[in-house]
Amino acid sequence: MTAIPRSLPEPTLDTSAIPRRPLTVGELLDAALLVLRAHALALLPLAAVLAIGEQLLLAPLRDWANLYLTDVVDPFRWLDEDFGPVWTVLCVGAGCEALIIALVAAPAARAAGALLLGRPLPTRAVVDPRGLRPIATTALAVFAGLTVATASFAGPLWAVGLGFTALAVPVLVVDRVNPFRAIGRGIKLAGRSGARALWILLVAYFTWWLIRVLVGTGGGNLLSQLVPLPDEAIGVLLVGMRVAVNTLAYAALACLVATLHLETRFRTEGLDIALSRGLHADPLAVRR
Repeated sequence: MTAIPRSLPEPTLDTSAIPRRPLTVGELLDAALLVLRAHALALLPLAAVLAIGEQLLLAPLRDWANLYLTDVVDPFRWLDEDFGPVWTVLCVGAGCEALIIALVAAPAARAAGALLLGRPLPTRAVVDPRGLRPIATTALAVFAGLTVATASFAGPLWAVGLGFTALAVPVLVVDRVNPFRAIGRGIKLAGRSGARALWILLVAYFTWWLIRVLVGTGGGNLLSQLVPLPDEAIGVLLVGMRVAVNTLAYAALACLVATLHLETRFRTEGLDIALSRGLHADPLAVRR
C-alpha cells in the first residue's frame, strides 16, 4: 500500500496545507500546526496513550531518584562521574520522548504527504497500519529512542542524536525506502543546508520544553498551593497535567518532523519539479 492512496480526489489548492516550495521557518511551523489541526482526532489520542505509558515507565525511576537524593547531603552528587540516578532518569526520559515523537511521526508524515498533494485523509486512513509500515516504524522508533538515551549520557550529544534520527520515520513512510536506507537518508536530509532541519527541530523542541515545564510542573505546583489537596491527589494532578501538555507537544513535534522532511526535499531535491510533472502514481516515493 502506498503512503498516499491513489483513489482520492485530485489535488486542489484549498486543501493543501503545505505549499509546494521551500518555506520560511514561520511558514514551516504554520504548516506543521495545520497538519496537527487537520488530523488532531488521529494524532492526539495516539500521543496521549504514549504519553501515559511514558509516565508509567518513569514513575518508579523517579521514585528511585528521589529516594537517592534524600539519602545524600550534597545536592549535586547526581552530577558526579557515575551519572547518578537522577541523570539516568533524565536520559531515559529523553529516549522515551524521541521514541514517542518517532511513533507519532508515522501517521503525521502520511497525513502531511496527503495534504501536500491536496488529498486529505480521513481519520481512520491516517492511522491505517497498511500505510504506516508498523514493524519497520517501531524498529526505527526504538532505534531513535536508544540512540537519544545513550547520547544523553554525553550531554550535548543528546541534541545530535535527536536531530539526526528524527527524519528516519517520515523517510520510511513517505519515501517508501527500506529501514536501513531510511536511517542513512534521514541523517543526510537533517544535515543538508547547514543542518537546517536539525536546528529548526531543536528550537521547536526547547520551546515546547519550556511550555511543558511551565504548565506541566510549575502550573501543577501553583494549583496545588491554591487548592489544598492530599499528597496523593497532588501527585495525580501533576501527572495529569504532564500527560496533557506532553500529548500536545509530542503531536506538534511529530507534525513538525513530518513537514521538515517534505520541505527539505523541496529545498534540496527539487520535489516541486517532480510533483509538477506528475508522472508517478506514488509521486512522493524515492526511486533512486
